[in-house]
Amino acid sequence: MPKLLIVTDAWRPQINGVVRSIENLVEHLGPLGVEVDILSPAEFRTVPLPGYPEIRLALATPRAVSRRIEQSDPDYIQIATEGPLGLLARRAALKRNGFTTSYHTRFPEYVSARYPVPESWLYAFMRRFHNAGRCCLVATDSLRRELEAKGFYNLEIWSRGVDTDLFRPDHPAPLDLPRPVFLHVGRIAVEKNIEAFLALDLPGSKLVVGDGPQLADLRRRYPDVTFTGAKSGAELAALYAMGDVFVFPSRTDTFGMVLLEALASDVPVAAYPVSGPLDIIGDSGAGVLDEDLARAALACLAIPEGVARARSLAFSWPACAQQFMDAVVASYAPHPGR
Repeated sequence: MPKLLIVTDAWRPQINGVVRSIENLVEHLGPLGVEVDILSPAEFRTVPLPGYPEIRLALATPRAVSRRIEQSDPDYIQIATEGPLGLLARRAALKRNGFTTSYHTRFPEYVSARYPVPESWLYAFMRRFHNAGRCCLVATDSLRRELEAKGFYNLEIWSRGVDTDLFRPDHPAPLDLPRPVFLHVGRIAVEKNIEAFLALDLPGSKLVVGDGPQLADLRRRYPDVTFTGAKSGAELAALYAMGDVFVFPSRTDTFGMVLLEALASDVPVAAYPVSGPLDIIGDSGAGVLDEDLARAALACLAIPEGVARARSLAFSWPACAQQFMDAVVASYAPHPGR
């Protein structure tokens, strides 16, 4: 049985797309005959990320990470994040048989939104990090083209899936809100551009599900919006199902798993025409992409029932797990000159 070690700086109790992607990947690699080991901050003492205390950074040493990798003795090493553990694992893996990476987060844009650091400097770091690997897995074709234009190479597609048994339209509504309900689910942080949604003049109600550093401030400034905080499982699925339109104001997400969860709940998506929504919604009719987000949100109200749900059925986690493993194995195959 091949063994895969996944190194990630993002792990429980965080709730975000990276963590959920890894959790679903692990669940569906087992039936493919792959043994998975996780190296995460849970094994080390941690400190909060300045300005974002929900994220904990591992205080690991090069020796500790190298020793942990040797103990695991994996056939393949997948580095999911560019944080402290990712950097130390990269260093150790270069002395072994290499590694693969995945591009989950627009790190340069996220940092530049908080601190006066040029994106060009951060992209130089990201290129150096990812180009040293055997391949870098990206979620969409549009993201691959974008990163290739910035000097990244050895890019392979690893899409995402959705649990259509959990996320479905027939959950009873947990809240009584005036219709239509315009819904957003995600991390409440500046890089998610949530105020572009909250500031829209829309009928009915606005419902926001999620936690993050901006939550308290936005609750105070938008008292007419219903903020539920972070939810999961059936409780989250029921909140999705009560939405009439899912509004996705982010311009920086690499994919947007919440889009798939909304579609599976038969909630059409209103978003900007950017990477992620362009790939998931495209010309499927399951949403409206427009630089005028209010116009997109209102147009979604006319989308017939069942169209969004039908689009979600094209995204399967078993197929995504197979796609991931095929790319990793192929990248480790002997290549001329390597």
